[in-house]
Amino acid sequence: MIHRSLARALLVSVALTASVLLAGCDTDQVSLATNAKANQPVSPKLVAAMGEKDMDLQSPILVRLFKQEAELEIWKQTRNGQFALLKTYPICRWSGDLGPKVREGDRQAPEGFYSINPGQMNPQSAYYLSFNTGFPNAFDKALGRTGSQLMVHGDCSSRGCYAMTDEQIAEIYSLGRESFFGGQKAFQFQAYPFRMTPANMAKHRNNPNMPFWKMIKEGYDHFEVTRQEPKVDFCEKKYVFDAAKPADAKRDPVFDASAKCPAYVIPEDIASAVREKQAKDEAEYAKLVAKGTPVARMNTGIDGGMNKIFAAKIPEGSTGLSEGAEGSTLQMLAMSKAPGTIPGTVNPPKPNLEPVTAGAPSQEPVVAVSAPAATTRVASAAPPEKSGGFFSNLGRKMGMSAADTTATTSAPPQATASVAPAAAPATPPSTASKLKAAVTKLIPGHDKSKDKPVVAAKPAEPAKPAETKLAATRPALKPSVNDGAGDSAQMTGAAPVVSSNSFDSRFGAVK
Repeated sequence: MIHRSLARALLVSVALTASVLLAGCDTDQVSLATNAKANQPVSPKLVAAMGEKDMDLQSPILVRLFKQEAELEIWKQTRNGQFALLKTYPICRWSGDLGPKVREGDRQAPEGFYSINPGQMNPQSAYYLSFNTGFPNAFDKALGRTGSQLMVHGDCSSRGCYAMTDEQIAEIYSLGRESFFGGQKAFQFQAYPFRMTPANMAKHRNNPNMPFWKMIKEGYDHFEVTRQEPKVDFCEKKYVFDAAKPADAKRDPVFDASAKCPAYVIPEDIASAVREKQAKDEAEYAKLVAKGTPVARMNTGIDGGMNKIFAAKIPEGSTGLSEGAEGSTLQMLAMSKAPGTIPGTVNPPKPNLEPVTAGAPSQEPVVAVSAPAATTRVASAAPPEKSGGFFSNLGRKMGMSAADTTATTSAPPQATASVAPAAAPATPPSTASKLKAAVTKLIPGHDKSKDKPVVAAKPAEPAKPAETKLAATRPALKPSVNDGAGDSAQMTGAAPVVSSNSFDSRFGAVK
């Protein structure tokens, strides 16, 4: 196995070097071919997990992400052709509110279905490694939504992106890279506000984004019942999942996000399974609403969220809009090992201190408000006119356009300690009490020697601010989140797998 792994690594190195020589020895191409971060092997522990789940190293992948739970899932195709969950990663930081991205600068992280091809992989990111989500897709553009360079990257800093630790993004990046080496032309990226369960739908039933969420839940349900990558199209400014041509049609339907929907059908085996699931979900939803399930509280200025495993390790840390844990649970999590290095500059979300009024649940806004302009830094070390590197060339050879892979994100602010609120001063004597005392003194026979002087209470001294503790500086090259930095074993070329529904055929409207 070791000899085969070394041989495979040598072959990959030779192939990269050959592509550089054919490209004319461009210096940027050379730097990409020798990029240690982008070429880290998948950890032996994760390779072993693939073997246990009947997966090949280079089989197709699919990514699902949930804001409220602050989790990113990697699904991988098994040898029987269906996708199974390989690993769940806690998200270190995401910004904005629950809901889709609407405009440039609103700090919103996107929600919906997107396609990630080799040209969107960014090995030269200023945030360790990254890939572009592909926002806006055809649906977003049809609604006039704007934004660019929305990434999944490292460094645990977000301004409209999904931020992981460097160790996490190294592993996620390597899984995407291997799927491309195995022949997958693009992997699907599904981003949701929360897991689309009846309980969560009931909790957020008054949210103005609910019509959009019900629409993308359709795709969530298609994946849940089939464990296959759903085919995605757009028409009449809406999503359409797993559309096929009618039995009497001579050619496949042509979709346009802004135009009227063409004639299409959904295969009956899929349609019936989805209907059955939705009927169960709606019945459970109705029970929860009838029982008086409270709705989510109003967003009081919180910017995004953070998984509780990270919040527990940061002074004054909070999960923000993500699901948190109460005091004792956070204390226990603080003693566990973090899945990666947390930068000292991490800026956790604010805690939600808005009181909840019984019987008067509040609603959430549609989107986060625009943030003031901030200085930005670009996550690509290469000049913008350059071709982008090995993955971009690989994408072009596969017949796909290479997306711009420079992530624009503001430099994360320094973490600051929260100031404890000052103790409330004692209440001074009221005017009425002073008047009563004066009148009592004028009463005949009153003994003035027993009177006590009225003294105003001394205000309490303000509490001293807590000291800010910074995490250790992260190393230049991150090991896997599972194993030590010295692990270098790789698996040999995988056996043939069942072909995935690539976005060439299953995401045609997003080309």
